[in-house]
Amino acid sequence: MIEVTKLNGTKFLINSNLIGTVEETPDTVLTLTDGRKMIVKESRLDVKNLIKTTRQEYFHPME
Repeated sequence: MIEVTKLNGTKFLINSNLIGTVEETPDTVLTLTDGRKMIVKESRLDVKNLIKTTRQEYFHPME
């Protein structure tokens, strides 16, 4: 799960496996695999890095 921020400042966790696409239009729009869309404050690159870091921690946990 990654933590992102709604435009109103509310932080929430989302399962990164449910994110189908991430677009900047200029707001960052997450389109989930079920078609729902969410607008977040983080940039497309920030979301990408959050997902990458989370997956690295999952598959290669620190010993």
